[in-house]
Amino acid sequence: MTTATNMLPDPGAQTAQDPRWTAITARDRAFDGQFYYSVRTTGVYCRPSCGARLANPKNVAFHASVAEARAAGFRPCRRCRPDAESADAERNARILEACRRIETAEDPPSLAELAAGAGLSPHHFHRVFKSVTGVTPRDYLAGVRARRVREELPNSETVTEAIYDAGFNSGGRFYAQSNAMLGMTPTRYRAGGADVQIRFAVGECSLGAFLVARSALGICAILLGDDPDALVRDLQDRFPRADLLGGDEGFEQEVAAAVGLIERPADGLALPLDIRGTAFQQRVWRALQEIPSGATASYREIAERIGAPKAVRAVAQACAANALAIAIPCHRVVRLDGDLSGYRWGVERKRVLLDREKTAA
Repeated sequence: MTTATNMLPDPGAQTAQDPRWTAITARDRAFDGQFYYSVRTTGVYCRPSCGARLANPKNVAFHASVAEARAAGFRPCRRCRPDAESADAERNARILEACRRIETAEDPPSLAELAAGAGLSPHHFHRVFKSVTGVTPRDYLAGVRARRVREELPNSETVTEAIYDAGFNSGGRFYAQSNAMLGMTPTRYRAGGADVQIRFAVGECSLGAFLVARSALGICAILLGDDPDALVRDLQDRFPRADLLGGDEGFEQEVAAAVGLIERPADGLALPLDIRGTAFQQRVWRALQEIPSGATASYREIAERIGAPKAVRAVAQACAANALAIAIPCHRVVRLDGDLSGYRWGVERKRVLLDREKTAA
């Protein structure tokens, strides 16, 4: 005869199946601050990353906040000090302040000045800055200047004025980087892309609507969606005054190759790409292109591969900013637990693309 006691669920089994328990067993710092856990037998509560010996799951309870854990009668662990600001949070605050200083300074601060402001040695500051932001202080400054010049060009009387207002001390230095930074000459960018020719084609494929566009440098967009008109508007927003042209015979062959990539993503695309993005985005996109067909990587793994293990969210944002679907394979990036999420073109399309690659492998 089955008793009522035997019918009760096993609390240890329930805890072990909770994704939060997986984070605890992995001592994953990414979850610090998102939740806390308490141990009934010791009377303490901890961060997910606590290095103490793992408790029996049946003695563990989860809490959304420090206040909730305290209200339940638990005291803070002396090892991980969950009631104190974490070293990571303090470090991140210092780097955030350094970023703000770079963004607001009239004259770019030196590495030594930034390090002194953060209370760190220059070498240690450089390493920590890259770990948090994903780029070096110099690359971050370059990104700030690039953003400023894009903002200044449409509103300045001359290109030279925009260059110096953006913080470039040398016109020659700016022009050496301008094509990669803007995708066109500064004069054309200032005119909203006027006289720049972008050939594009819209059609239907097995994943819905698609748009393929090409600049003089290479394929600059492969967009997927449900509404062809929305894809065209997206392209127009990118080049508000460019000449958007239909395809010629040569371009139609490139469109066919792009459609072939959509249908057979494992084949790759043997066409030049016009890749535009910040220094950090381009590092992420290069790392994505190194993921073999049929394989996947987590956002955290990509962050580690580019030398920025703490920049997981920034990696996800770079994936979302990718305008070259499949050619830059952001569909191969998954959550830490292997689940699919966060795909700009829709999770179901991501699932189909991965299935096609696995089938071809």
